Order: sequence, then structure tokens, then C-alpha cells
Amino acid sequence: MKEHFSSVWTREQRTAKSPTLSRAQIVRAAMELLDAEGLDALSMRRLGARLGSGTTSVYWHVANKDELLELVLDEVYGEFTVLNVQETTWRNAASSFAYGIRQALFRHPWVISFIGTTPAIGPNAMRMMSGLVATFDHAGFRGLDQDYAASTLMAYVLGITAPELSWRSMLDRTGLTSNELNESIQPMVEKAAADHPELAARYAEFRCMDVDTTRALNFDFGLTCLLDGLEARLNRAASPPASRGRPEPGTPEPGSPAAGDEAGSAPGGHRG
Repeated sequence: MKEHFSSVWTREQRTAKSPTLSRAQIVRAAMELLDAEGLDALSMRRLGARLGSGTTSVYWHVANKDELLELVLDEVYGEFTVLNVQETTWRNAASSFAYGIRQALFRHPWVISFIGTTPAIGPNAMRMMSGLVATFDHAGFRGLDQDYAASTLMAYVLGITAPELSWRSMLDRTGLTSNELNESIQPMVEKAAADHPELAARYAEFRCMDVDTTRALNFDFGLTCLLDGLEARLNRAASPPASRGRPEPGTPEPGSPAAGDEAGSAPGGHRG
């Protein structure tokens, strides 16, 4: 049997029965519980207890847990800031947005598990997407390329940040700092790399580097490469068709007498 799509954003918000409990209060309390104990700790019963209200009062505002997750997800999207591209460059706006997502995920690590699986059609999500589309429109992307560029940026940040969140979770479980945990696993790394001397040498070379600084530089490197790639695509699209693939001045055309023996080479470089 097919299941019809439903969302908390497709129905009218109920008027509060009591001035002591509102949907906004429920969302704030859910965020606090999630930040403190993670996704597995969230239940309507625990949320009601945290608010000092009965579960029935919570259900008056939120029909079920799925709706609650939609609400808290949009609350997190409200922390994703998109700069006004009219006041800066598109690259600066995209970069600032990416760093903002990374920091929001650090504050709310539980959210990454349901980004993409929970409908993101709340007001904050719409504002965020509108800002991203405007950013890439200003850059010069058109049509679906604007969505592709925004999606690529989001995918990069989520993909590279997920392992960092796992690392931070491990730090919480062990009580160690990043550098302490890194040092503690070095003997295992050295043993695993025993048959790969080139890797062992690299691990030894970078052993004393600060882990958090290295991760931050890694994020910046990847983001810069991604933006460079998007910019190169724009530049290629903007160049006149006749200029694409044109040899540099002074370079002989293939097949011309000036090309020498190479003009007589067969495909693959073998001479006929």
C-alpha cells in the first residue's frame, strides 16, 4: 500500500490551549534534549516530562515524532546563514555558508543523520535555498545548474564533516583530546602500515601535527578546490565557442608541415 506524503508544514498550526506551552517551546526543549543526549533519547514522553507537561499537551501541537523532527530540522536550518550576494562575491557567500553549516553540525551532530531523509520545506529551509540559488545565479549559473551547484556544496560539507562528527563522538566516549587520541592509536597505525613503508613514513612525518588544525585545513583545501572547479566551469561556459581548444599562439596546427614527424603518427603515437 502506497503511503501518502505528509508534513507538519502542510497543515495549520493549532492555537495553544494554554499560555504555558507553545510549539516554539516544544521545539526548543527538543533541541536541548537532542544536543544533550542525541537522537535516541528523544521521545514524546521524555519531552513532556522535560517541559513539565503531559504527553497529551505535546501531541496537541505536534502530531508525532516525525513532525517534531521536521520542526527541529528547520530550526537548525535557521542557523545556516547565506550572505547577501549583492554585498559580497559569490565565492565569499558560498564559502561563508559552508563554514556556517560545519559549525552548526558541530553544535547539533544528531541532525546529520536525517538531513535528506526528512522533508526540508519549512520557512528556514526555503529561505536558505532561496539565498543559495541567488548566490549561484549571481555567479552566472543558470537553470538547473544553480541547483546542482548548491547541491554539490551541501554534499561536500555534509560528506567531509560526517567523519569529523564520528571522531568527536569518539573523543566524548574516551575523554581524550584529539591529539591524545591520535597519539594513542599510533602504535596500531604503525603496525598496520608495516608493509607500506611510504605510508609509514608519511604517518611519522605528520604525527606531531595538531589534529584539529589539520582537519580545519583539510576542510578549507577541499572547499577551495570545489569553488575553483565551479568557477572554472563558469569561465569555460563564458568563453567564445571558437576559442575553446584553440592552440596557443605559435603552436603548429595538427597535420600542418610545421608539425614535423608527429603529424604522420598514427593514433597511440605509433608510426605507420
